[in-house]
Amino acid sequence: MRLKHAGLTSALAICAALPAFAEQNFNRIATFATPLNMAAGEDTARPSSAEIIAASEDGMTLIYTDSPLGVVGLIDITDPAAPKPLGNIDVGGEPTTAKILGGKAFAAVVTSESKANPSGKLVTVDLATRAIVAECDLGGQPDSVAIAKDGSFLAIAIENERDEEVNDGAIPQLPAGFVVKLPLVDGAVNCAGLQRIEVTGLAEVAPEDPEPEFVSINDAGEIAVTLQENNHIVVIGADGTIAGHFSAGAVDLDGIDVKRDGRLRFDGAKTGVLREPDGIVWLNNDLFAVANEGDYEGGSRSWTIFRKDGTVVYESGPSLERAIAEIGHYPEHRSRSKGTELESVEFAVFDGKPTAFVASERGSVIGVYDLTDPAAPVLTQLLPSGISPEGMVAIPSRGLLVSANEVDLVEDGLARAHVMIYQRQDAPAAYPMITSAGTEDLIGWGALSGLAADPAEPGRLYAVSDSVYAAAPTIYTIDATQTPARITSALPVTRGGDAAQKLDLEGIAADGEGGFWLASEGRSDRLVPHAIYHVDAEGAIDKEIALPPELLANETRFGFEGITVAGKTLWMAVQREWKDDPKGMVKLLAYDTEAETWGAVHYPLDTAGGDAWIGLSEITLKGDWVYIVERDNQVSETALVKKLYRVPAAQMQPAPLGGPLPVVTKELVRDLLPDLAVLKGYAMDKIEGFAIDAAGTGFVVTDNDGVDDSSGETLFWSLGTVQ
Repeated sequence: MRLKHAGLTSALAICAALPAFAEQNFNRIATFATPLNMAAGEDTARPSSAEIIAASEDGMTLIYTDSPLGVVGLIDITDPAAPKPLGNIDVGGEPTTAKILGGKAFAAVVTSESKANPSGKLVTVDLATRAIVAECDLGGQPDSVAIAKDGSFLAIAIENERDEEVNDGAIPQLPAGFVVKLPLVDGAVNCAGLQRIEVTGLAEVAPEDPEPEFVSINDAGEIAVTLQENNHIVVIGADGTIAGHFSAGAVDLDGIDVKRDGRLRFDGAKTGVLREPDGIVWLNNDLFAVANEGDYEGGSRSWTIFRKDGTVVYESGPSLERAIAEIGHYPEHRSRSKGTELESVEFAVFDGKPTAFVASERGSVIGVYDLTDPAAPVLTQLLPSGISPEGMVAIPSRGLLVSANEVDLVEDGLARAHVMIYQRQDAPAAYPMITSAGTEDLIGWGALSGLAADPAEPGRLYAVSDSVYAAAPTIYTIDATQTPARITSALPVTRGGDAAQKLDLEGIAADGEGGFWLASEGRSDRLVPHAIYHVDAEGAIDKEIALPPELLANETRFGFEGITVAGKTLWMAVQREWKDDPKGMVKLLAYDTEAETWGAVHYPLDTAGGDAWIGLSEITLKGDWVYIVERDNQVSETALVKKLYRVPAAQMQPAPLGGPLPVVTKELVRDLLPDLAVLKGYAMDKIEGFAIDAAGTGFVVTDNDGVDDSSGETLFWSLGTVQ
């Protein structure tokens, strides 16, 4: 290794770009993949999930629902930094929610033959023996379950959800849902005492077909229920009768992205957007908070605090969504509908500080709020989550928060579903590692795919976004001297005065005169060829260099993944083998800008295992060395190759195309896999950018794929001085 003072200088960065935070912060300390709970011999390639999660009274055991496998999963968090699998328990159907009380787990299970004929049961599991000891017929398809604070009863939302294939998913679609109240006697369910509480005839939207979604119980034994599709909230008194109900109302939104068009533009507006709340949690006996996920008619991208009489105490509007955009987690592909989709909300008091947690399903982020003043919550942190957080549980007695993240992408060879554990610590916030917060106008960003350094100013870097935002390719200026690193400006790449369309920018290099060289990977199979572009200081394309016929004859879709400048020569790293490359060799292409000629050398790749492939993702010249980032396409525990190599610049002597190419020798500089573990999440596949600044400090950035089939996390860190 040839790094001086190497260290992840951004890994424990104080989150100065966000609103003022408390003395303590939540940081992720562990990640648990759901396949760990599968028994020996099971097919671990089957999709699994972690949806709704709860904890035992002592906070030592977690239980989560896994509907694809038809099980509840158990995790031992006696040591929360080293969670241990306790296995899965088959519950005979599709579990939706599970709770633990007194050594027993109570799981709501869907057994419906169809949406038109819904059915379900409540299963009681003895955790000591792992045996099902009781079942109660619930008379319909259950969703959320809550346990009274005194352990005297359960409340269950019987959703009887609609079929989204019928009438475009519109309601009414009978049978109607209802709420069940089940007494608990000595820790056992009294099925005979089941109370069915009707909530029909209350909502303005489809009153004959309520779909109870989420339930929460306060200290007084009152049940708050969201009717998401009906845009309504119901409060059920301790006696089981309706104590109050009201419309969740609508919100006017300004400063949001409203078009799915490959651009991040937060200048749109929507008026009268129905809240359609999903998750709900009591804050005290008078106030509760809801996450307004939305459904087929709405989704206000917000969360709201209501008084139980229906008075709005606080409405976030798009503020959380905009903060999510500042850390690169905005899901542009959801702009046309519900944006970040705030799914669930949790509340607890940590060392006297009332704290709310709001999870974004599509942004894969958890917002942490100080609720000292419920009328003016303060956003203190944004926590990185797994893909699509569905449920959360706070364990204030142990200073913990846990999220369940439902999406499993095993069939695509990507990340599994995960449970993630966070701890409140006397430490700075580790995330985000890069943000655009603090700019006069909101800068949305994501999918950073190439990195370059300013030739003169230490800590000043430039990044480009890839094809996720092909409709508006952008060059971002980064101040890496701050923690977290700051994106301070965004320069659109233009052609003829308009945004340059259909570029897949994967590499950037400063030309030393205020402009930039850009490498576009392209997709020739989609009539977008690989190419090199030069832009001036205003981002306007003034030169385009296409590949010559001898390269085009052998190219594949896996093209340029970096560009660097060596005097009058441009060097580009080609990601993977082309048709004329020997197996295990990729080209480093050279273009002489004066002679306008092409040449190349061969670079030897590491060996991939199994179905994995290995390729290049960055090239950087500094002094006597050319630095290459080499990676496989694997994530999490299957990731093996995430490495920074260097090649002597003296060996970079391009041979003419069409004949044998010299093979350069490489030397390992750093294995980057340990760096990817700094946030205690799963290892990302795409280390896409590397640059060495004017002071000789190396910086690395990962590509978050624009939060599409990704957790959205972007890691940005310093390697210290690179020799």
